[in-house]
Formats: sequence, C-alpha cells, structure tokens
Amino acid sequence: MTKSILIYKYGGPEQMRWENVNIQSPGPRDVLIHQTAVGLNFIDIYYRNGTYSLPSLPSSLGFEGAGIVEVIGSEVNEVKVGDRVAYANGPIGSYSERRIIPSRNLVVLPDSLSDTKAASMMLKGLTSQYLLRKIYNVQSGDIILFHALAGGVGLIACQWAKHLGAIVIGTVKGYYKAMLVKSYGADYVIDYTIENFVTRVKEITCGKGVRVVYDSVGKDTFEGSLKCLQPRGLMVSFGQSSGIIPAFNVGTLATNGSLYLTRPTLETYINNRSELLTNVNELFDIVINKIVKIEINQTYKLSEVAQAHYELENRKTTGSTVLIV
Repeated sequence: MTKSILIYKYGGPEQMRWENVNIQSPGPRDVLIHQTAVGLNFIDIYYRNGTYSLPSLPSSLGFEGAGIVEVIGSEVNEVKVGDRVAYANGPIGSYSERRIIPSRNLVVLPDSLSDTKAASMMLKGLTSQYLLRKIYNVQSGDIILFHALAGGVGLIACQWAKHLGAIVIGTVKGYYKAMLVKSYGADYVIDYTIENFVTRVKEITCGKGVRVVYDSVGKDTFEGSLKCLQPRGLMVSFGQSSGIIPAFNVGTLATNGSLYLTRPTLETYINNRSELLTNVNELFDIVINKIVKIEINQTYKLSEVAQAHYELENRKTTGSTVLIV
C-alpha cells in the first residue's frame, strides 16, 4: 500500500485526492522506486482538466520525478537497487510515494545533483535541450523570441541560449518577472500586459523579425508569433497554457513569408535509450558546470499539490516547482 494523488473526473485542482493505493511487484523490465521529489509541469494541468485525455479514470498525474530504486525486475540492467534515479518521460503517475516504472526510462543521478534539483529539471531541462539543440540548433548571433521566459523551461532556455551566443527576446507578465529574466541574461524583455509584443519585436529587430519563436502559450500568442518571424522563420509551438490554438488556414504560413511550423513533444526526442542518455548527459554537464542555474522557487508537499496547480495555472509561479514526497 502507498499514497498517491488520484483524479476520478476531469476538472479543477479540487478534483485531486490523496489516497491509499495498492502497488504491485515490478515486471521483468520494470523497477519499483521510492520517490523523494516530483516535478510539477504545465502538462499535468492539461491532463487534469481534460485538455489531454488520460487512458482511463481514476488516474494519477505527473511525468517527472526522482527517488531511490527499491526493487528491480529480473531482466533489468540499466539500474540497481539503491541507485538514486530520475526520469522525465513517464508513463504518467509520478504523483505517488512509490511507483512502478520501466527501467529504460530511468537515469542514474550523479552525486553532485540532489534528488530535488533532478526532479525540478529533468522535463524542463530536456525540453530546453531539444528546443535549442535539436529542433533548431541555436547559433551565436541568432535572435530568438521565447514566450513565458520566467517559467521553468524559460529560465533554463534563457541561460542556455545565452551560452550559445543568441540574442534573447522574452515575454513575461508583470514587473517582477521582467526583472527576474533580466537577471538571467535576457537581452530584451517585453511585459505583454503593457506592450504589444509584435510591435516591440519589430522595433528591436528593425523590422526584420526573428529566426525562431518558441511558444508554449498557444491561443493568445500564436497569431502574433507568426508575425514576429522573418521570412522562412520557424515557429515552435510546444504548449498551450492560454488555450488550444484555433484552426487556421495553412496558407497563412505562405503569406507571412514561407514560414515553418512544428508542434513537438519531448517523448519524440527521447524515444530510445541511446538518445535519452545523450540528451541527459548534455543537460547534466551544463548544470554541473554551472552554465545553467536551476531555480526552484516553490516547494509543496505532494499531498498539497492542489495549491501548487492553482498557483501554476494562474501564473503566480516562476522557475521550477517541486513536490516533496
């Protein structure tokens, strides 16, 4: 028996319940881990409110966590009992004291990374890695626009992009968040509550536009983001915190300058063991060498995750949020 957060129907944070659940023995290629910390991500809200469908209900939530290996299956060779491990690619169900997970999804943590830091950075850090290094390989001198720069992914991506030599334009909500991202190296910060981000981007780039836009906001920013791109620019839509992007005429990409559009997911970029380890090693190196600082600005008990969801959903958080088990 272990404790887990469950939802029985889609809805608001109040749908999450802290309950006892039975846990089975791991299968041949699975591992039982005792979790110590769980990462909170906006995708958790999408699954809680029904934007994304769960396989069945009731269900737990969460894709990211860290802990200690307690039991391994008979065919497991990636980890051993007692290892400190972390993961970012599910399967869904990290909101739990203990859980079963495929061994191929786990990575062993170096001594220099705490469980809490690992739980806060795996999903967000690997997302930043594929955005900046795989979808578009950011080069020195590139001008990029990154929405929600004060969020968990945004703060990591800002530091990483600056390390690569990019000129970073970021959008935020409010004075405090603007000051925060400036302290992390952003070259230009647009507070969208008082400025039109399209107009400001055009001013910054002398009308040229940016090479790539990274947009996790969705409905409220999608159309404007396209207008910020230079001809043959790339629009990376990797989230929808403001709502689902309405259907649009694909001809819009042509009339705005033969633009490219992609809607990626992390799973596609770590879908085999070799690629997962390559990407994780790059992330770990850049954090351990202090090129990227991981900012944990909020912590909650896992049993109090409803409050954490409320604050994340209402944009009251910055950086990463960790749920302590």
